[in-house]
Amino acid sequence: MALAGRMERTNRTTKTRSLRQREELAGYLFILPGILGLLLFSVIPLGAAFVLSFTDYNMLQSPDWVGFRNYSYAFTDDDLFWPSLRRTFYFVLLDVPLGILLSLALAVLLNQKFRGTSVFRTLFFLPSITPAVAAIFFWVWLLNPFFGIVNYALDKFGILGPLWLQGTGSAMPSIAIISLWATSGGTRMIILLAGLQGIPQDLYDAAEVDGAGSWRKFINITVPMLTPTLFFITVLSVINALRVFTSVYIGTEGGPAYATWVFSYHLFKQAFQFFEMGYASALGWIFFVVIMAFTIIQFRLQSKWVHYEERT
Repeated sequence: MALAGRMERTNRTTKTRSLRQREELAGYLFILPGILGLLLFSVIPLGAAFVLSFTDYNMLQSPDWVGFRNYSYAFTDDDLFWPSLRRTFYFVLLDVPLGILLSLALAVLLNQKFRGTSVFRTLFFLPSITPAVAAIFFWVWLLNPFFGIVNYALDKFGILGPLWLQGTGSAMPSIAIISLWATSGGTRMIILLAGLQGIPQDLYDAAEVDGAGSWRKFINITVPMLTPTLFFITVLSVINALRVFTSVYIGTEGGPAYATWVFSYHLFKQAFQFFEMGYASALGWIFFVVIMAFTIIQFRLQSKWVHYEERT
C-alpha cells in the first residue's frame, strides 16, 4: 500500500516537472523573436560600430585600423563637433521643460469630469500619430515668413513676424515649436493621465476637509504623488530630445548658417553624405556615452525630488 502511494506521488511529481519544463520551453519560444531582434538589430550593430569607430572606412575599401584617431579628430579638429553638441543641448532646454509642462496641463484638463473628454483626448493625440514628414512640411508652410499663415495672422494685428525656420535666431525655437505640437498630446500626456488617475481620491477628500483649495491640492498632493511618473517621462523626453533629427533634416537641413546643425544631423552627414563610416561610428559611440551620462545623472538625482509611495 505504501509502495503504491509512493509510486503515485513519484508519477505526480514527474508529470508536474514535465509540465513545468514544457511551460518554460514555451516561454523561451515566445521571447525568442524578441531576443533575436535585439541581437540582430541592436547588439551586433552596436558591436560592429564600436569596432569600426577605430578604423578609417568609407564602404568602398576595407577598413583601415587607425586607433583613437577618429575620437581625437572629433574632440580637437572637427569644427562642427562642439557647436552641434551645444545646439543639441539648447534644443533639449527648449523642448523638455515646456513639453512636460504642456503635457501635464493637458493631462490635468482631461482628468476633469466634463462631457466630451474622449473627443478632446482624440484631438490632442492626433498630432502624435500624424506622419512626421507630412507634419513638418505642413509647419514649413505655416511658418514661411513671406506667405505663411502665422505671419499673415500676426500682420493683421500689426505685428511683424519673425523669419521662423529661415532665421538664425528663430530657427531652433521653431524646431522646438514643431516638436511641442507633435509630442505634447501624445504618449507623454497619456502616461501623465494614467499617473493622475492612479492617485488615491481619499487624499483629495482629506485635504478638502482640511480646507485646502485646488491649487494647494495640486501642489501638495498631485505633484508629489506624480513625481515617479514625471521622472519616467523626463528620462524619455531628454533621450528623445537629444536624438532630434527628422524636423531638422526635413525642415532646415541644418541651416540657416548651421543654426540647427544638431549632433544627430552631423552624424548623419558624416555617414551618408561623406561616407566616413569609421568617423560616424565614433560619433555614434560618443553620442551613446552622452545619452548614458544624462540618464545616469537623472537616476542619481531622483532621490532628491522623486517621492515613492511607501507600502506596508
